[in-house]
Amino acid sequence: MFRLPELGPLGSNGLANPRDFLSPVAFYEDADQRSFLIAKFQGNLWAAEMDHSPLNVVVWHGNLTPYKYDLARFMVIGTVSFDHPDPSIYTVLTAPSDLPGVANVDFVIFPPRWLVGEDTFRPPWFHRNTMAEFMGLLQGVYDAKAEGFLPGGASLHNCMSAHGPDAETWERASHAELKPQKLEDTMAFMFESRYAFRLTRYASESSELQHDYFEGWQGLAKHFPNPV
Repeated sequence: MFRLPELGPLGSNGLANPRDFLSPVAFYEDADQRSFLIAKFQGNLWAAEMDHSPLNVVVWHGNLTPYKYDLARFMVIGTVSFDHPDPSIYTVLTAPSDLPGVANVDFVIFPPRWLVGEDTFRPPWFHRNTMAEFMGLLQGVYDAKAEGFLPGGASLHNCMSAHGPDAETWERASHAELKPQKLEDTMAFMFESRYAFRLTRYASESSELQHDYFEGWQGLAKHFPNPV
């Protein structure tokens, strides 16, 4: 079950506010017409033909309800001093596990926001996680990958897979003037889970699969000083 994350030190508001989640009002349709009711179960679609509209329910009763949420209503929290904060501050919804601090799955977004950190490499740094990350881009450009990550595309880094900015992004961010910067017209999302993601055959055999994905890191050079 997804729920809003605990805000902890943030206090009473911030991130996704409950008031911005919308659910439909009761409505029904009384129509005697040929209709199909389609259900999805375990990756398959099932259809039943009916002689009336399936939308003939006046109201529902229970603990669950359909809802929608405008990602543009998300209140971004970020650093106003230094360092690149953990992406957990962009969590919209979470499904907690029995282990505190490790979710079954988090739904995270990277919306338009200001970057103002000083003495800081502002894009995500090179890292590996105990959590698996499935990420997609809805619009604009993702700040950690200069090329090859287009709207409609997605990337997967399962647990302990090392990843980070490509060489071009590293070069640009390492020499950028650290003045306030507004990331605009962008929206990326991420599902982060303590479970590993398994690709479907369709995904692993897709003609859209980027086989040269690793090439983005080939231009990275060592910058360690010589040991004394």
